[in-house]
Amino acid sequence: MSNLEIAYTDAKDNLASILDRVCEDREIAIVKQANGNNVALIPEDELTSLLESIYLLRSPENAQRLFRALKWAESEVGKPQTIEELKEELGIEF
Repeated sequence: MSNLEIAYTDAKDNLASILDRVCEDREIAIVKQANGNNVALIPEDELTSLLESIYLLRSPENAQRLFRALKWAESEVGKPQTIEELKEELGIEF
């Protein structure tokens, strides 16, 4: 993901195209203000994902579990299953 830096006045004049670029090209747009209070525009789903990741990693114990699960998944020890196979294995009926 790349960053696009744009002055506030340019952002104001070209907001629709900047929003399109942020969403379509997955760019972060940094709107620079004269007072130094800059603002970042990112796609909503990216923000949601970041906030969820922060929430899940906030607890050290949960973070350890997640990293262990990721390491296990990357080790290819487990065998891929379909949802139906997993439901059957766990005895889940819908």
